[in-house]
Amino acid sequence: MKIPDNLLAQFQSFVEMYPFKRSALIPILLIVQEDFGYVPEELIQPIAQYLDVPEIDVHEVITFYSMLRTRPVGKHHIQVCTNISCMLLGGEEIYKFISKRLGISEGELTQDGRFSLTEVECLGACCNAPAMQINYKYYEDLTIEKANKILNDLENLP
Repeated sequence: MKIPDNLLAQFQSFVEMYPFKRSALIPILLIVQEDFGYVPEELIQPIAQYLDVPEIDVHEVITFYSMLRTRPVGKHHIQVCTNISCMLLGGEEIYKFISKRLGISEGELTQDGRFSLTEVECLGACCNAPAMQINYKYYEDLTIEKANKILNDLENLP
């Protein structure tokens, strides 16, 4: 796959902002994700070539940051923290509840494409654990009842 021309101009503007081309990797990946909804596997090699970095460097960055993804996600992308603070306060049970309620597992989409589910290491909300993030909105001090209400509210949106 070729990098679309509309993205190449944006890539160049990022490269010009940094002393080293490779420093523009994360902004470039975010622009690609904004355009496609995720970073297509077919664009990893062209991005690596554009930045003169090994493909593995691009893979490592994508897989390290939970904000970057290589698969499409639902309209409501649910990320549930199951790291130590959240786990001790019920994060795993909330994750299992949401998974069962929506009928999807890690990284899957509901059939209608409205919901996707990801288990994440840390959302940085340990003081108000357990926590989840839906798109860019945080939900803290969760219980199964609160998670259920949040899902009900989302299901009633157009």
